[in-house]
Amino acid sequence: MKILDRYILISYLKTFFTVFIILMFIFVLQTIWLYIGELAGKDLDVDIILKFLLYFSPKLVPLVLPLTILLTSIMTFGNFAENYEFAAMKSSGISLQRAMRSLTFFILLVSLTAFFFANNVIPAAEFKSINLRKNIAQLKPAMAITEGVFNEVGTINIKVDKKSGPNDQYLDDVIIHQKTAKSGNFTVIKAVEGELVGSTDSDVLSLILKDGNYYDEIQPSDLSKRRNKPFAKSHFREYTINLDLSDINNVDLEDESYSNTQGMLKISELNQSIDSFSTSYNTNIKEFKKNMFSRTGLRNINTNLQPVDTVRVIENSILQEYDNNEAVQIVNLALGSVNGSMSHLIMKKNEFRTATKQLNKFEIALHEKYVLAFACIVLFFVGAPLGAIIRKGGMGLPMVVAILIFLTYHFIGIFAKNSAEDGSVSPFIASWLSTLIMLPLGIYLTYRATTDQGLFAFDNLIGPFKKGLKKAGLLRRKTEIE
Repeated sequence: MKILDRYILISYLKTFFTVFIILMFIFVLQTIWLYIGELAGKDLDVDIILKFLLYFSPKLVPLVLPLTILLTSIMTFGNFAENYEFAAMKSSGISLQRAMRSLTFFILLVSLTAFFFANNVIPAAEFKSINLRKNIAQLKPAMAITEGVFNEVGTINIKVDKKSGPNDQYLDDVIIHQKTAKSGNFTVIKAVEGELVGSTDSDVLSLILKDGNYYDEIQPSDLSKRRNKPFAKSHFREYTINLDLSDINNVDLEDESYSNTQGMLKISELNQSIDSFSTSYNTNIKEFKKNMFSRTGLRNINTNLQPVDTVRVIENSILQEYDNNEAVQIVNLALGSVNGSMSHLIMKKNEFRTATKQLNKFEIALHEKYVLAFACIVLFFVGAPLGAIIRKGGMGLPMVVAILIFLTYHFIGIFAKNSAEDGSVSPFIASWLSTLIMLPLGIYLTYRATTDQGLFAFDNLIGPFKKGLKKAGLLRRKTEIE
């Protein structure tokens, strides 16, 4: 490696790792702020919190790495241009492409590493982080009763209007739904106030309710009596509920039983999932068509049909050929059939929409692994010539320009992916759209930087107007002389 290549590469690497660490630190802090509600009040050890952040950090790389490459390229080449180092290189016969050669090989290596990282490390980290997050959510729920919403604590769902006291142990306007083996909330308890009483040495949490009512919906075995909706009501001055939290507090934070999201899968697994989802989706569509056709009754239209030779012309409605009772029965049967078909259509429509959305998510996750590697290369060829053109280094103007370009790139990708989930846009186009938009920009900036031109060709736009003004001025002068 020549001295110049080594100098450019070392200058780039120093800025690259500095910017990457700073941006990663910022986004990790943003992650802590985002999930602070799940971490606070759980009495977690420091190693669990560090493990939580470690598992979530790889998911930030697809966001941090492209921004790092863009910002580093603008800053490094802006410094070279600002310090007239590019002018010295050009005077020695070294072009911009030659100066970018060592960095091009480095960016290609980074893109390959990013592809490997997205295909192997990020799915594993996603698997670990979601399972750890699920386990943390179950840990010590008695300390995480949120005001105004229902919270699952042991065998009850509890909602309180307000908490007070040194340890938030006093509760106002308590509503409790008790869980049962049957589905549904048949037992409801309402109390004016309550108090949580527990001990650190005990796994039993006592909830003392005061001045309330106990409602129990009775489920008769006779279905006809259920229409009356019978229930039992009792009033109490004080009622105590003991909650066994031994199974809840002994949460295994290493449990990894959850593994059904697209972010946890590699390329081979995504291809297999997409294939199975597509096959199942097409099979369901065919079965739905057959089912709807059978509902029409067209297959049985010729059954017991006895045509006659004479033809009668019915002027108004065919129902006039029947008496009132038969006509009413026919109309009720028709309405019932139509309403049943409409309900089935609505249900299937929502089912197919959900299946389509899930399938699109799998396809987006597949393409994102390739997009990350390609985006690293494209954003390098956007940032490097842009830095040489604006001729500014440091953290000032390059930071502003890099953030504006990256926000445009990022938000286009977000909007496109959101549109692709519901089928408005193809998942392939949505995943590649922002990168493909940046590709012509990178080619344009590279061309203008290598030909020593400015950012925009204002002369080409203003030139015709100047020529027109000059011609008009000459004509005016000739007229004045004559």
